[in-house]
Amino acid sequence: MKTFLAFWYGIFKNNPTFRLVLGLCPTLAVTTSLENALGMGLAATFVLVCSNVLVSALRKVIPAAVHIPCYIVIIATFVTAVDLLMQAYLPDLSASLGIFIPLIVVNCVILGRAEAFASRNGVVDSLADGLGSGIGFTLALALVATVREICGAGSLTVWGDVAFKGLNPGPMTLAILPAGGFITLGLLLALINRIGEWNARRHGAPAPMPVNLDCRHCTMCGNGKG
Repeated sequence: MKTFLAFWYGIFKNNPTFRLVLGLCPTLAVTTSLENALGMGLAATFVLVCSNVLVSALRKVIPAAVHIPCYIVIIATFVTAVDLLMQAYLPDLSASLGIFIPLIVVNCVILGRAEAFASRNGVVDSLADGLGSGIGFTLALALVATVREICGAGSLTVWGDVAFKGLNPGPMTLAILPAGGFITLGLLLALINRIGEWNARRHGAPAPMPVNLDCRHCTMCGNGKG
């Protein structure tokens, strides 16, 4: 049951983008197309799963005084592997994502799950947590990218094939500009919060409170003092 909840919470209840509002740099930067969003999401998922498993396996070996540097070295190793593989087999996608693949090393979602969950739980549960968080992050990127690409380009392209062609004769170029990323993300966050409020009241529960984003209430590392 704990393994399933770790997986489920990563996708929905503790979604890195829509609930915890983390990893916004790649969310805003690479979501100009669905292809880029899927590529970034899958790369981050691979790093999340692998780093979670290794951190969990070594949690009793890594000295507490240097655990953060050790986690960063582990994450950087898998990010380097992903970067080299993408350059070799997906050069166009690698060129399109550019510096944002190496920057996965400092993505707070990756380090946060290693510190908050993998360092305190078994390998299987940590694998489920990493997979759930990765899928949740990928779905969030894909949703933002879908809205931006359809509105901004009038079509939706997946791996070179046009999957959707909009009927609007004049696409809104603003949607694929940086400002469009902020606007799209803000509207989606508002919509998701509204749906959560409506669903809670439908079941007779109070409306969920916004997630506190300061360090005292950190939901990622659990080190807040309240």
